[in-house]
Amino acid sequence: MSTEPTKTLDPVPNPHPEREYEVEIRCPEFTALCPKTGQPDFATIIVRYVPGPHIIELKSLKLYLWAFRDEGHFHEDVTNIILNDLVKALEPRWMQVEGEFNVRGGIYTNVKVEHNPEFKRSRA
Repeated sequence: MSTEPTKTLDPVPNPHPEREYEVEIRCPEFTALCPKTGQPDFATIIVRYVPGPHIIELKSLKLYLWAFRDEGHFHEDVTNIILNDLVKALEPRWMQVEGEFNVRGGIYTNVKVEHNPEFKRSRA
């Protein structure tokens, strides 16, 4: 497997597809560029999901997130892109991606996006 940034996500078979369980992954070193200023934005990306047929191979997730470091995206945009790409690759029963962006200009931004929120509510 590569050690260079890549937009390729590597799903692997869920070892327990018969069971509903929740996975949480924290990625505290996410970086993308502000599309207005070109300055880096730093964030913790948190992925929570109930797997369907696949789980994510963690190194591929790391390299995928690394690929954003030289791209310009607003916080809301990049968080939604990450959710869309993970949903496409993994087909989860439920997923949430949260971007906790570090302070910039005295403002913190926290973005949460969700796939299949009805599933999560039905489990409550």
